[in-house]
Amino acid sequence: MDCRTNCGACCIAPSISAPLPGMPNGKPAGVPCAHLLEDMRCALFGQPERPALCARFRPADDVCGSSREEALWLIGELEAATA
Repeated sequence: MDCRTNCGACCIAPSISAPLPGMPNGKPAGVPCAHLLEDMRCALFGQPERPALCARFRPADDVCGSSREEALWLIGELEAATA
């Protein structure tokens, strides 16, 4: 599966506990990453400072669903289940 255009769910729904540029305390669940661009792409994509967690993420039907809204819900549910 390829990333959905204008989605950004993986940059909003999950928490990131490790520090990342501009967010020294990580990122809480449900809060857009400081590097999420207006068009829902990552400003750090392909850069060495991009968190390893983000670089390892791969879109999949069971995580991304069939729409941006479903992806936000699914990732939010996974976040809540593993909190």
